Amino acid sequence: MPPSLIEFRQLQKVYGTGNTEVRALWNVNLSIQTGEYCAIMGPSGSGKSTAMNMIGCLDRPTAGDYYFDRQNVATLDDTALATIRNQKIGFVFQQFHLLPQLTARENVELPMVYGGVSKPDRQQRAIAALERVGLGDRVNNRPTQLSGGQQQRVAIARAIVNNPLLLLADEPTGALDTHTTEDVLGIFADLHQAGITVVMVTHEPDVARASQRIIWFKDGEVMNDHLSPADIGSLTAVGR
Repeated sequence: MPPSLIEFRQLQKVYGTGNTEVRALWNVNLSIQTGEYCAIMGPSGSGKSTAMNMIGCLDRPTAGDYYFDRQNVATLDDTALATIRNQKIGFVFQQFHLLPQLTARENVELPMVYGGVSKPDRQQRAIAALERVGLGDRVNNRPTQLSGGQQQRVAIARAIVNNPLLLLADEPTGALDTHTTEDVLGIFADLHQAGITVVMVTHEPDVARASQRIIWFKDGEVMNDHLSPADIGSLTAVGR
């Protein structure tokens, strides 16, 4: 079995105190292996978004441990966490978060600017990433000159340009139509086949079916972490 890329050990995230305390995550144990393609699901307020923030090193646990690539990142300072986010994790969000004044290539270059990559290397790698997602002919277009699906492809290219270990996607198809959703999921499948670990947060059963394993959250806990796409029809019952 491949090693765990992501491992929560009795992980907790609590907001507020006393009567205002909210247990967003409570004693969560979870492992995701290198090379897996997982979907995280659950009803509103289940903890799936908090789990995504933890996985992406965007937030810190209140208690417990989080091991990413065999390192306990729960103990790291902000600088170290920023380095991990830049070098090892690629993020794709529902809203594309592209800078409108920059071309597609320049948007894809941004993570490398923060990583100190030289300009010639940035340009070459950005173009290669755009070609990988089928936008080799759009490198000089600005976001306003691109469709929603094309903008999401630019966002995916930006997420993979630093060759991350993990592609973390938060509702990546939420702003897309059915046909474009299928195109984006096809890109995710290709990236997964190329060896990238993919973790996707979604509320859409049809999108979750594209994954290998579904992790179901409810009330800040993992109710089932080994649902298959074939189990998608039972998710409502699992969540009760």
